[in-house]
Formats: sequence, C-alpha cells, structure tokens
Amino acid sequence: MVHAAELIRRKRDGERLAAAELAELVLEYSRGSVPDYQMAAFCMAVFFRGLDGPETFALTDAMIRSGETIDLGAAIGRKAVDKHSTGGVGDKTSLAVGPIVAACGVPFGKMSGRGLGHTGGTLDKLEAIPGFRVELTTEEFLQQVREVGLAIIGQSADLVPADKLLYGLRDVTATVDNVSLIAASIMSKKIAAGADAIVLDVKVGDGAFMKTLEAARELAQLMLELGRHAGRDVACVLTDMDQPLGHAVGNALEIRETVATLEGNGPADFTELVLSASAHLLSFSDLGLNEATGRERAAAAVEDGSALATYERWIAAQGGDPSGDALPTARVVREVKAPRSGVVERIGAVDIGMAALRLGAGRRTKADEIDHAVGVICVKKRGDAVAADESLAEVHAQDETAAARACDEVLAAYVIGDNAPAERPIVLETIS
Repeated sequence: MVHAAELIRRKRDGERLAAAELAELVLEYSRGSVPDYQMAAFCMAVFFRGLDGPETFALTDAMIRSGETIDLGAAIGRKAVDKHSTGGVGDKTSLAVGPIVAACGVPFGKMSGRGLGHTGGTLDKLEAIPGFRVELTTEEFLQQVREVGLAIIGQSADLVPADKLLYGLRDVTATVDNVSLIAASIMSKKIAAGADAIVLDVKVGDGAFMKTLEAARELAQLMLELGRHAGRDVACVLTDMDQPLGHAVGNALEIRETVATLEGNGPADFTELVLSASAHLLSFSDLGLNEATGRERAAAAVEDGSALATYERWIAAQGGDPSGDALPTARVVREVKAPRSGVVERIGAVDIGMAALRLGAGRRTKADEIDHAVGVICVKKRGDAVAADESLAEVHAQDETAAARACDEVLAAYVIGDNAPAERPIVLETIS
C-alpha cells in the first residue's frame, strides 16, 4: 500500500517525489484505496509547493494509466487531429474548426466536456440541437471519424477516471488554479483520447483562468512539453478573452453563429481564430501542408460550401437536425441600448457570461439543467462606435423579469467612453 501521509508530508515540505511514488498514489486513489481527505491534502500541498517538470510528467502519465486509452490514428489508419480550449465566454471554436478541417480531408476526433460557471461547454452547445447524441461508444466514435471525418462526443467514463475524481476534489477544495494540475488534467485527457496532433487554445484575460500573458505562457509551455513527451505534435495559441468571443453567448445562439461562420458570415474575431486554429491543425496533418497553405485550404472550404456540408453531415450522423429552424428560441428578446454616444472601451467577459448563466444558459452546479434557448448577443464589441439609444446587445430570455434583470447586468458590463481602445488581436501569441 502507498504511504499517502508520508508523501503528503514530503510534498508539504517541498521535496520532490519520484515518478513511481506519484504513480502509486494516483492509481491507488483511482481504485479507492486512498481516501478523499488524504488526496485533498496532497492537492493543497501541490497547490502551495508546486510540481517540477518530471513530477508533472509522472502525474499525467499515471492519470492516463488509470483508465482506457484510444490510439485514434491507428484505429482509422490516418493521422488524426484534435483541438482544446481552456474555456471562455462565447467560445464555440471547435464547432467550426472540426467541420473545416474534416472538409479538407483531415480526420478530427474530439472528446469534450460540459460547462460550469461562466464558461460554456461544447457538449451543452451541441445538445441545443434536437436529437444530437453526445454519448457514443468508442467503436461508434471511431466508425464515425472513419466515415464522416469528424466526431465530437462526451468523455468516456473509462477514459482517465483519475482525472475525473481529482477534478471533482479540486473543485471543492480551492485547488483548481495550479498550473501543473491544470496542465496534467487537460493533457491526460487529450493524450488518452488518442489524437496525433493537438492545437491548444489558451485563453487570456478577464473571462479566462489565466488572467495574464505570463501565466498563459507558463501553462502553454508546460502543456506543450507534456504533449511532446507523449510523442504528440502540439501548438498553443494564446487568445484574447477580455471580451466575449464573437457576438453570441448561449447555446443555441452560438450554434447559429457557428453556422453563419461556416457560411462565411461570421464575426471577424471568431473567424480569425477559427482559420488560425484550422491552419495549425492542417499543417500537422498527413497532407504535407505548411501553415500558410493550410489557412488557404481552410478559407477555401468555407468559400466553396464544403465546410458547411461537412457540418450538416456530422450533425445528422450523430442524430441531430442541422436545420437552423430546429434550434430552440427564447420567448422574450430585449435590446440593451446605449445610454450615450461614444466608443465601446470595454466589455466585461465574466459579466456577460454570468448574465447568460443567470438566464439559464449555464450551470452553477453540475446538477443544474441548461436552457439552450437563452443567452446574450453582444451587437457592439470593443472599439465599435455607438450612438445614444443604439443597440449594444440583445438579451434572449424566457420571461420579462429575467430579461429586465439581464438587461441591467449586460449594460453594466459595457464601458462606453470617448477614446477608442488600443487594438488587440484575437491571437496574441503562438507557442510551438
């Protein structure tokens, strides 16, 4: 048996733990032999003392070994790609990147999660589509990637069970925000899911876990090293989350914006991020493309309609109705009007995310039910000129009381002044 108390003491005192010791602790915890209270104490010791590179590699490897793994490339006979975001407000990027990459002939297979708090989950957005199945067996997942070129599903219960247990514990013990624990959690799932190449979108700013570029760089570099240690091709894009991504925040609203983007009519910031991520993934593929050519291919797939056709084929393959008319709509839509003329200097991403959450678009606890119809559309973005009484945003709600409250919250999230803010690109840096 692992001597958990001894390992806790040594990490508390700043000692480095051997890979075998960390592996034994994690694997015994996943088997139920180490109780929650000891693992919580260990997480707190790590939170204050940290893990070095070899310790983080060992933790990640042990989490992968706690459950089943998929060799996606070997199973489909092609180099397969995946994309992950650290979470943000209005972030529906994977829903557009997947169809574009698949339309270019590169298999895209992703296991995704649900949202909690002000960040939306990819599965929640997909479940706004009537009939869409997020739960597929591993064989169904692989078969769909072979036949359609694209599948996005919920994480299998047998995939990295140690991470699921650890994350639940960290969530209730204030130990989520540690760079080694975050990196190990993300990369254990990505590596176990089996893609050969991964693009990691690390959000930076008000609506992100990483508030500064320095913190985002540290996380990106560590995830890059973990991916390479496992033999994966990895690139990290550091992207702006000081304001919502695109215009739409809320599940069905974001699906509509995804479709508009695949039709070539998406918001400029969202379109740029989608094309940038797609270019990276295509450059990692077995097609022999560089990043510039990959971007050209991605843009061409949107222009010629093949990306939209692939999206519709993918949604139908997982039981969904790809028609926009099938998406739920809110009973009440109210405009949020500008109190004065000027320039939008700032939009609080967290404030918009929380307004959408309180409308029902998100969940405070894992047991909460999602209302897929509600949310916020940010008509005006940072740097946009606005006239008095012009529409800043739209609130989509189920009743007048909720709409009125959300309108006040959204208006408070906007800062209108007289000076245009400095231009800030959506992609701040790329680390590869």
